[in-house]
Parts: sequence; C-alpha cells; structure tokens
Amino acid sequence: MRFNPHMIRRGPNSYRFGAWRQHVFSILVWLCAIAGVVGLFYHRSERFEVLGLAQGQVRQVAASCDGQLKSVPVQLFERVSYGQILAVLDDELLQAQLATVAAEIQRLMAQLIPTQELMLAEAANQETDWIADKRRFAVDVESIRLRILELKTLLETDRIMLEDLAVEVKITKDLLEKRAVAAYELQKAEAIYNVLAKKIEENERVLAQAEQQLKETQRRRSEFAQRLPQHPSVGSALELIRKEINVQEKLIDELVIQRKALIIKSPIDGVVIEIQCNANQVALRRSGESVLRMPGEVVLAGEPILTVAEAEPREVITYARQGQLGRVREKMTVELIKSSQPAQVARSQVCYIGPVIEQMPVRLWRNPNFPEWGRPMLIRIPPGMKLVPGELVGIRGL
Repeated sequence: MRFNPHMIRRGPNSYRFGAWRQHVFSILVWLCAIAGVVGLFYHRSERFEVLGLAQGQVRQVAASCDGQLKSVPVQLFERVSYGQILAVLDDELLQAQLATVAAEIQRLMAQLIPTQELMLAEAANQETDWIADKRRFAVDVESIRLRILELKTLLETDRIMLEDLAVEVKITKDLLEKRAVAAYELQKAEAIYNVLAKKIEENERVLAQAEQQLKETQRRRSEFAQRLPQHPSVGSALELIRKEINVQEKLIDELVIQRKALIIKSPIDGVVIEIQCNANQVALRRSGESVLRMPGEVVLAGEPILTVAEAEPREVITYARQGQLGRVREKMTVELIKSSQPAQVARSQVCYIGPVIEQMPVRLWRNPNFPEWGRPMLIRIPPGMKLVPGELVGIRGL
C-alpha cells in the first residue's frame, strides 16, 4: 500500500465540514428552485392583471311604423354594408294614399277651370286690362303648383314600384345563380326596371322644369303686382283652392317620409346576427324563433327585425375591482395581450371610465359561482390588432 501524506492530515472535523458543505449546497439548490417556481407563479399572476372582452357596435334594426314585412333579402351571418337594404315593408296602404292624393289633385284642377273662366269673364267687363292680367298671373301660379303636385305624386308612385322591381331583380339574380329560373326571366325583370327608371328620370326633369317655371311666374306676378294696387277679389277668389293645395303639398311631404320608412337599410357595416333579447325573453323563446323576422310577419313600430353587429370590435371593456379603483384614470397607458393565435401585445389607453360600480359579465368572474362587481372601463383597440367580438383579452398596467 502506497503512502499518502494527505490522508494523515484529514481528521473527523474535515469530514464533518465536507458533509455540511454538501447539505448547504443542496439547500441552496432547493431554495433557488422554490424561488423560481414562486417567480413563475408571480409572473403568471401578474401577466394579466385583469381580463376584458372585445366588443363592437351592435345595432338592432327595427321598423319605424307598423306594417307587414314584404321581403328580407339578407340571411343570418351574412355580411352587409352601410346603406344596404335589409328589409322592405308592404306599400299597399301607401299606394292607396297616393291614389287618393292624385284624385284630390284632379278634383282641384277641375274646380280651378270654372273659377278661371269666371275670373276671366269678370275681367272682360273691367275698363282696364290690369285686373285680367293680375288674375291670369294668379291662375298661372296655381296651375303650375297643381302640375308640380301631380308630378310629385306620379314620381312617388313610380319610385315605390321601382324599389319593388329592384328587389325582384335581386331575387331573380339569386335564383338564376341557383339555376332555378331561366336567364330570360332576369332579362325581362331588368327591362321592366330600366323602362320605369327612364320614365322616373324623365318626370324628374319635367318636375325640375315646372319648379323653375313656377319661380319665374311668381317673380313676374310680384313685379306686376308692384306696379298697380292689388284687386281685392283676386286673392279671395282663389283662397279656398290655394289652401287645399297647401294641404295636399303637406300630405305629399308626409307620404314621401312614409315611403322612405318602408325601406329599412343597414346603419353600419357588419354581419347579420340573431335578434338580441334579455335573459327573460331568451328563456321563453322557442328554437328558431325571433332569430330573424321573415316576410309575411307583421311588425310593430320599434320592434326589432334583425340585428347587425360589427365584424371587427372597436374597444375592450374591462372592470376595475375594489383594490384597483384608486389607480385607474382616463388616458392611462395599458397593454392589451391577445393569447389566441397569432398572439399579439399592443399598447393602448383607457378612453372612458364608468361613473358607478356595476356587476361584471359572468365570463369575467374568477369563480362562476360568485358574482363580482367593478367599475367599467373602455380601452380602444389599436390598429392592426385582430380580435373577434367577445374574445377575452388580457390587460396589463392597471
């Protein structure tokens, strides 16, 4: 056995020191591991201080008057653009009212003829031609006003028919794409539409000329009236007809507004979704009921027909809990963290803070069995961040 001088120097203390050093090293390793785990959990808990929901505009589209749905040319989850026709109400009542106005105009025109003849006969017995000219100017003005009313009535009637034909052309195109009708049917519908559109264009030009002629005649009448005193019988002879014409003018304006209300258009760019209901209504709703209102159904004013939601959300709504109320403020910088693929992190600001504490949506509760409350906040979604309405978003920096 070879002699080793170092073995002589090592005693029991040396062995105890070595064992103690190994224990210290093991303890340090365990402490580091525990610190790492704690740090990971801490980092994970701090990664999302709060959660929010991406949301965009949701508009319920409703009728502004009672009526029966004539057509709903959109489908569930179909993308629509601003101003696109979503529904058309039946226009039979409006057409009947326009026919009544047209008949009343014809009656007034027939009543104006003997009045005109009577005034001209009286003017022939006068010693001066001024009274006859004054009456002629007055009759000319009212005649042109009646002609304008007649043209407006005809135009509104034709515009209703044109809108119906537009819907029919669209339906025929859809059927042609599905090969349910022949191409001849589409050509026929388009030809009828084009003829009526050309007629409307021509009547609009005639109406514009008549309105210009009315202004010119009124101007000449005013200039003529300033030269000599007005004869008292001129205004009184036509006063009744003049007032009745004013009534029909106001009625035409009212019917124009009603006609526009029959065509319901999309208020935003978005996607057609189910009609939004509160919790009680959803519980009572049967399967497939009130998803979209269908043609033939009667709707009341203010009753939703369908709902349009933005395809891309504009803001994230979140809630500050009790311990965060003192830290939140408007325009404070935060980070939005999207965890779904592709993951994104973007900086934004708190735009608005609600004035009162509200109950949070169930999806934001930490425990679904225990409701939570908080102060609502809106955070604008920065450009380039792609989110889906209703998606959960992490928020850091509050």
